[in-house]
Amino acid sequence: MDAIRSGDPGLFGPSSVTWQMHGDPMMWVAGVRALYFQALHPRAVRGVMQNSDFRQDAWGRLLRTANFVGTISYGTTGAAEKAGARVRKIHRMLGATDPDTGERYGVDEPALLLWVHCAEIDSYLQVARRSGFRLTDAQADRYIAEQRVSARLVGLDPDAVPANRREMTEYFEKVRPELTCGPGARAVDDFLLRPPTHPLLVPAREVLWRRVAHLAYAALPPYAHELYGRPAPKPATVTRQLRATGTLLRCVPARLRWQLPPKHILRAMARLGPGSRPAPYKLGR
Repeated sequence: MDAIRSGDPGLFGPSSVTWQMHGDPMMWVAGVRALYFQALHPRAVRGVMQNSDFRQDAWGRLLRTANFVGTISYGTTGAAEKAGARVRKIHRMLGATDPDTGERYGVDEPALLLWVHCAEIDSYLQVARRSGFRLTDAQADRYIAEQRVSARLVGLDPDAVPANRREMTEYFEKVRPELTCGPGARAVDDFLLRPPTHPLLVPAREVLWRRVAHLAYAALPPYAHELYGRPAPKPATVTRQLRATGTLLRCVPARLRWQLPPKHILRAMARLGPGSRPAPYKLGR
């Protein structure tokens, strides 16, 4: 087997669960699930709605988020720290106003950052495991603990962030009373089902994107379906759909998938050698 060259492995490195899992194609579905989930926190989604042009720049926003995750997962230590500093700087400049009370608050409130982080990491983990990416419970806990690094990058105290599945479950139970499907969540829901696109691409959006959006929505926890007001599909049915989609997407050669911009994994392999290639089976060692 090709050895891993000496070089900067970044914040996680090839021995991490993050390194192996974030190269999986189902992370795109997980990312959409995270958007649905995050939108249920009224203060968090208000920050997006009042500071973002996501309706006009739908694909740009998704690609920027993917670029950030790719950079901190596979980039050099310097590149990851720089990306985190950029995000923290942007957050410090942004605020939102509660229309009911007139309260002005920063989008970098620790409680809001924590919600966004946990909804994202839970989405990555749930979609990956249910779609057939094999992780033991210990490895799942390891992944959540690793992601305290990404939490630090956006401005959180790592010690205040869930470090395993039990703590993540306890966090969601604690925050659940704050969640609601308000105007912001409705707008995100509508956007994810019908993102703006060129008229010639509308048929493709209806055939391909809607399937991704419906699957991502279906993968939400049952209480999220209740809040959105649509019937919750049977978990077993959703798991079968996730598995079928994961099997299909994983049939696409990884090298072909990784050629798409911004090519973080290919750059990491060039830096560290072909032995650093992400592959699920490596976690079994």
